Amino acid sequence: MEQSRKIILAVTGASGSRYARLLAAPLINSQKFSEIAVIVTQTGRQVMAYEDTTAWLDSPGLTVYDNRDLFAAPASGSAGYDAMVVIPCSMGTLGRIAAGVSDGLLGRAADVMLKERRPLVLVPRELPLGTIHLRNMTALSEAGATICPACPSFYSRPADIDALCMTVVERVLVHLGVEMPRFEWK
Repeated sequence: MEQSRKIILAVTGASGSRYARLLAAPLINSQKFSEIAVIVTQTGRQVMAYEDTTAWLDSPGLTVYDNRDLFAAPASGSAGYDAMVVIPCSMGTLGRIAAGVSDGLLGRAADVMLKERRPLVLVPRELPLGTIHLRNMTALSEAGATICPACPSFYSRPADIDALCMTVVERVLVHLGVEMPRFEWK
């Protein structure tokens, strides 16, 4: 039997909090993870309340940490988290991660992923992209992060907004090694 893993799901104040909610469900259902740590920035909570009123942070299987708590387990490489996803990832957060600025638990956890050479998937939700954004993304890619922009696809002819958003979530799940039914181009 495959060893259970630990993952961090982080949510920033970028538009697109629905992506995080849609990612949480298959992570919980996959039973691949013994712990799903969730970190939500203060602005992330505000955007969640505005954009997507579906409550999901209290779902069984999630352990929610305060972004101000730098003594929480995700702040340490010895806690053994196997991967981290920042979805959606604001450009401010992306820039701070690229510069190694750990001003909260989210930034510190991302820094740990990079220094420990563990998977870090960033899902930026911004456009247009400025030169500084592109340089920060390049620096993070060179440091080992995966940049997976929230660019939904239309091949599957999604019926609603959640189905459209799932086209991005499915790509993130692939990078995490989570198997689930998804659209495949034939």
